Amino acid sequence: MEPKIIETIILIPTYVLLLYASGKTIDKTVENSLMQKTRAKVIKKGVNFILLVIMLSTLFFIWGVDQSELVLFLSSFIAILGIAMFAQWSILSNITSGIIIFFNHPVKLDDTISIMDKDYEIRGRVSDIGLFFVVIKTMDGERVTIPSNVFVQKMIKQHSHG
Repeated sequence: MEPKIIETIILIPTYVLLLYASGKTIDKTVENSLMQKTRAKVIKKGVNFILLVIMLSTLFFIWGVDQSELVLFLSSFIAILGIAMFAQWSILSNITSGIIIFFNHPVKLDDTISIMDKDYEIRGRVSDIGLFFVVIKTMDGERVTIPSNVFVQKMIKQHSHG
């Protein structure tokens, strides 16, 4: 069998094993209450992304993809992505707000909150905090999705911690 195929066959289960091990390590850290569930979820996504990039880079190396062409493709992709984000300030604003919520906002997953607005008030439990949106499940069972940048700007009253 060709060495490239053998190396690929070894790489893929190793990647899956690393995903599993990193997930278990993060879960164990949450159980020991050294990390909050919300942060653990985001850190898991970040670790999974980094492992995916490493695995793909290794696959490219195994199969002999020309590095100069790969660098050219990636730099072009990043440039286009940067232009698209610059053109869409709201997306960039949501990403920045999502990072602020992750690191510095007092509201956490499963907290019961009220979002104060001059026209109406939304009261419910925070069911998900993502990079772009915060999802609140109201007392009536409805799901309300609020963009991260709006969530950061509103006055929020906490009723209980999750």
